[in-house]
Amino acid sequence: MASRPALSTRTLLVCAAIGVATGILGGIAGAVTLGVLAVAPYLYGLVLGSHVLPGIIAQEVLRRPLVALITHVFAALIASAFNPVWALRFIGTALLFGAIQEGVAALTRYKAWGRWRFFVSALLIGVFVAVVVWFAAHMDALDPWAKVMYLTVSVLGPVVWTAIGIAVGNALRRAGVAPK
Repeated sequence: MASRPALSTRTLLVCAAIGVATGILGGIAGAVTLGVLAVAPYLYGLVLGSHVLPGIIAQEVLRRPLVALITHVFAALIASAFNPVWALRFIGTALLFGAIQEGVAALTRYKAWGRWRFFVSALLIGVFVAVVVWFAAHMDALDPWAKVMYLTVSVLGPVVWTAIGIAVGNALRRAGVAPK
């Protein structure tokens, strides 16, 4: 009996479809980034947190190795079509977030798909984003209340988007999108 390939054509097509849908959202996030940073930089974590969606939805639907990373790359390419100036940032974010999501899944040998696993990756991403953006965007110049708000939103933004991604992934599984 021949073994089933890890990444069948159907799996790749599902990754691509999720990547296109979430890539459009990523393009919108890229479009509002400068405005958010100018008006309310403490909310940036909520905007950046939306980039967890491709991997979360793909892993929830497909529950296979590499689907988070592949879907993130598709999403980054689509987002880049909407905002070419952000292309390298979209791709870098896709590789980073996808690698974190794949890493957490790999630690469980791709056998544990409980909600906790998705939220562990969201918290790791949130903490990483909070630290990196803090220094890159000079968040230390903010008022004390804005610093607290920034840190809270940066850590919890990916968690909120993860919950949304899980809900979307569950709906897609119920609709029969997951390969059998």
